[in-house]
Amino acid sequence: MATTPLPNSRTEPDGSAVIRVLSYNIRSMRDDTDALARVISACEPDLVLVQEAPRFFRWRKKLARLAAASGQVILSGGATAAGPALLCSLRGTVERTEDVLLPLTPGLHRRGFATAVVRFGGARLGVLSCHLSLQKDERYEQGGMLLDRLAGLGTPYAVAGGDLNERPGGPTFTRLAGTLQDAWTTRPWGAEHTSTPTDPHQRIDAIFATPGVEILGCGVPLGLPGVTDDDLRAATDHLPVLAALKVPAS
Repeated sequence: MATTPLPNSRTEPDGSAVIRVLSYNIRSMRDDTDALARVISACEPDLVLVQEAPRFFRWRKKLARLAAASGQVILSGGATAAGPALLCSLRGTVERTEDVLLPLTPGLHRRGFATAVVRFGGARLGVLSCHLSLQKDERYEQGGMLLDRLAGLGTPYAVAGGDLNERPGGPTFTRLAGTLQDAWTTRPWGAEHTSTPTDPHQRIDAIFATPGVEILGCGVPLGLPGVTDDDLRAATDHLPVLAALKVPAS
């Protein structure tokens, strides 16, 4: 349970920024979208890294409705990234965005990344949302592509998050954690397990940050004011991951 307050967003006098980043698999908004919006709003994120955003009929309208209901705007992604998307509060200044489709393996789902470069105060941050493959070998290759894409954003600091479809200790999770900071392991806060809301027993969703980003706390926001168990169970089939990060001025 979240027994200590997670730091609020703010900009420091030196230009560094404390931001809240939320990663959330929303299952194409097929569940209770009002509950989903309440959970996102209560977390007060500066960035929302979405997985399984709507991808089909009127998908932009659905995602825009969720963004508006939760105090966010759409940055990138959705159908154009095969599911991952990025939302942002009005606190951020968007420098650029790019949706990336990954190589398609015949017989498997298309995967992609939603990426952006965003400024908060004097801090410049690369951002990536992902939903990796269910297939082990393809997932491992996608982990390498994720690291390459983060490095290619050209920012001094970056954050990535999403549904990895793999637990800590797996080869892809280990590959990412070997280069990036696993935010939960670095500074655990709240609860650990993200799947499933009715029976949390495994951590397959995570937030990672490049070296130099200070992790102030990360975990499932159980007990956070405004986040109820009923809403978490009704919103989607994953639990969200919330992190507070301090990003140095660039």
